[in-house]
Amino acid sequence: MTSSAPSPLRLGFDETRTKVVLRTDQASYSDLVKLAARYSSGSQRGKLAAEVDLEDFLAHLTLVNEWPDLAAVSFDADLRALAEGSVRDAQAVESRLDAGRQGMEVAGEVSPHEVAPRLGAAWQAPLTEFQTRDIAKLLSIRHGANFSVPGAGKTRTAMAVYAALREEGKVRRLLVVSPKSAYEAWREESEGCFTVPLRISLFERRPDQGAEVLLVNYERLYRYQAELADWMSAVPTLMVLDEAHRMKLGVRGTYGSTCMALGPLAHHRLILTGTPAPNGAKDLESLLSFVWPGHGRRAVDKAVAGGDLVHASKVLRPLFTRTTKKELGLPPVDIRARYVDLPAAHRKLYSALRGEAVGGDLAEQEELARLGKVLVYLMMASTSPALLAKGLDRFEPLPFQVPPLRLPIDSRLSELLRDLPQYETSPKYEAVLRTVAENAREGRKTLVWSTFVRNLTTLGGALAKFNPAIVHGGTADRDEQIRRFRQDPDCMVLLSNPATLGEGISLHHVCHDAIYVDRDFAAGRFLQSLDRIHRLGLTADTHTRITVLVASGTIDEVIHERLGHKLNFMASILDDPSVRELADPEEEVAPWGMDRADLNALMDHLRGPG
Repeated sequence: MTSSAPSPLRLGFDETRTKVVLRTDQASYSDLVKLAARYSSGSQRGKLAAEVDLEDFLAHLTLVNEWPDLAAVSFDADLRALAEGSVRDAQAVESRLDAGRQGMEVAGEVSPHEVAPRLGAAWQAPLTEFQTRDIAKLLSIRHGANFSVPGAGKTRTAMAVYAALREEGKVRRLLVVSPKSAYEAWREESEGCFTVPLRISLFERRPDQGAEVLLVNYERLYRYQAELADWMSAVPTLMVLDEAHRMKLGVRGTYGSTCMALGPLAHHRLILTGTPAPNGAKDLESLLSFVWPGHGRRAVDKAVAGGDLVHASKVLRPLFTRTTKKELGLPPVDIRARYVDLPAAHRKLYSALRGEAVGGDLAEQEELARLGKVLVYLMMASTSPALLAKGLDRFEPLPFQVPPLRLPIDSRLSELLRDLPQYETSPKYEAVLRTVAENAREGRKTLVWSTFVRNLTTLGGALAKFNPAIVHGGTADRDEQIRRFRQDPDCMVLLSNPATLGEGISLHHVCHDAIYVDRDFAAGRFLQSLDRIHRLGLTADTHTRITVLVASGTIDEVIHERLGHKLNFMASILDDPSVRELADPEEEVAPWGMDRADLNALMDHLRGPG
């Protein structure tokens, strides 16, 4: 009697390294179909192959044990290494969460007192008590997350983690994925932290094989994934995602899918962001999925399942470090919403525009795009009707283009749009001019934020006597403009937008006043921009003042309310009351970041009474 041939199952990565391909022979095809069906992401890939999302595969690795002949299951070497590491990571995650639930310490934890000796003789930078604490925790786990508030020194903390891992021989290279605006901080920390600065290279088309630190922005990841994979695979590498919320969509987004593909090649992974969940738990799931593929998402799902976010925060706390605003010892920030009333004609134009925007019966994707443009038009109209007539500047940091508002020439809205800009000045512009002038008389510089480039250039002209610096996507001499604001005593105002300058730049030594002409629904971007002038290094007597301009009865009020809700959510999920404080500023009177609740709020505004 002859024994039947083994049922082969060969497992390996696909070309993107974000999926696992399962292959077999004709005789075992039905077994392959059954196995693939057990995975929620399983699908057929040709006659004798199936594929499963990498995260789904790692999260349900034990399903492979259901193959009829385990002896005939084979893994490609790199997938096997990842799977074995994933099992160890899963055990580490569960161990930390169990210890946290029981109020116990995890065995083998690094003590803060052990940090300094681990950094090596080349380390020279001072560390705060909370940075040392965070470094100790990050060295206690193979992969980690630092959710400390902006301005807490996350870059230095990451450099220290790298120094310790390098000293132990665990890594020899550092890949940093970050916005371009953060490059300056990484260069400065390299020079300040080590007696001999690390060799840093900016990635262009090919990675510098001699570089110890390679900086690359999120926009370049997808195009050069293969080149970066080769550079990481050459020697053990620590991969850091700075401002990691940029890949919050996970495998559903271009940035996230590439990060998820490159992550498994790193011997150690670390994410840095002060705003890990600006729009909800899904953001946090994606981030922790990069740190622990297959297990991070499951940990968040389990923790948040009951709906008690404070409880969820305490459950997840063993998986991340976070320094709060209170721990920084910063002087308090004075955040005020200043309401302005639109003049009668301006109000009529806004109401007419809102009425025109209601209606339409489109497919969901078309409807989302239409509502995104409606939001832009309403934001424009709440500030200056002149913006509607011109449309968007080509350097606008927006996900889509919005043309000038075109209307029948004989319509009432068209008449208002044509005449209003000629004889009325935006009340928001007037508020900005008045505030900047008052600050200048006190010798205080002012940072003015607006989404729209045309607002920046218009205000730049109106504020000419204060020698303004202007930075937006089309600014050729960005570094010079920032230098002028920092160093020129006659340059009393900097105008920029949060999408361009909201991350990576420190202005707190020269500026303590900021004005928001307008805001969108992106809570994370708002928090990031706040921290350009309110961060570590301020003296105890510094008075930081934030003014948010809100046009009464407009989309501004909707955005103000929704941002408050999101900041409250982050406060709950991070167990950090300091975030919640920003959600309820003291008021003088009683597409961007939009989620489904934002869209519903926008629709309610459109349908509401004029």
